[in-house]
Amino acid sequence: MSRIALVDDDRNILTSVAMTLEAEGFEVETYNDGQSALDAFNKRMPDMAVLDIKMPRMDGMDLLQRLRQKTAMPIIFLTSKDDEIDEVLGLRMGADDYVKKPFSQRLLVERIRALLRRQDAIAGEDIEETEETKVMVRGELVMDPLRHAVKWKGRDVSLTVTEFLLLQALAQRPGFVKSRDQLMDVAYDDQVYVDDRTIDSHIKRLRKKMRNADEEFSAIETLYGIGYRYNEE
Repeated sequence: MSRIALVDDDRNILTSVAMTLEAEGFEVETYNDGQSALDAFNKRMPDMAVLDIKMPRMDGMDLLQRLRQKTAMPIIFLTSKDDEIDEVLGLRMGADDYVKKPFSQRLLVERIRALLRRQDAIAGEDIEETEETKVMVRGELVMDPLRHAVKWKGRDVSLTVTEFLLLQALAQRPGFVKSRDQLMDVAYDDQVYVDDRTIDSHIKRLRKKMRNADEEFSAIETLYGIGYRYNEE
C-alpha cells in the first residue's frame, strides 16, 4: 500500500481528497502547512507527496526545494493561480507534475497512479531484464533502471522519476530525435494530458542536474520546433 502525503491549508480539500485516495486503497497522511509536513518527512518519507503552493509557515515551493535535497520521490503540486509562472517554476524546481485547482479528483488519482507505476517500473527488482531495464552505457552516461541510479563521468546524479524516464528515452537511441509528443508518451499515461511547456521544463531541470555533475555537459540537444536529441560524447 503506497503512502501518499497531502499538504494543503484547505481542510476541505484535505478531507475530500484523503477520503477518495483511501477508497482507492492508498494510505494517506495529511498536513495543513509545509513546516509540519517537513518535520514529519524528516522522520519518515512517504512514497509520494501532493503539495499546495500557497501555505502558511512554509509554502509549497520552499517545501519542494527542501525535499529535492533529500529525495527523488514523485511529487505533484497544486496551484490555484491562473498565472502559468507557478507551474513552470515548480517543474523546474523538480516537481514531476502539476494539477490546477479546481481539479477533478479522478484526474488527480490517475496522475498519482501513473507516477507510482513508473516509479515501480524503475525500482522493481523482479522485473525481467529487457532493453528498458538493463544497465545502459552511453559514453560517460551509465543508467541502471532497476536501481534508479544514474552516473555521469563516475558521479552520481539524482533524478526524479520523470527526469529519469526522459533521459532514458533520449539516450536509448543516440543521434535520433524524440519529439515532445513522443516524450510525453514516455513520461505520462495516455489519459493524462500535458503540454509542450511541461516537457521543456523537465528537460531544463534534467540539464541543470547533469551540469551540476559536469559543467561541460551538452549531450542533450534542442532542435527547435522538432524536439530533443541525445548525442553520445
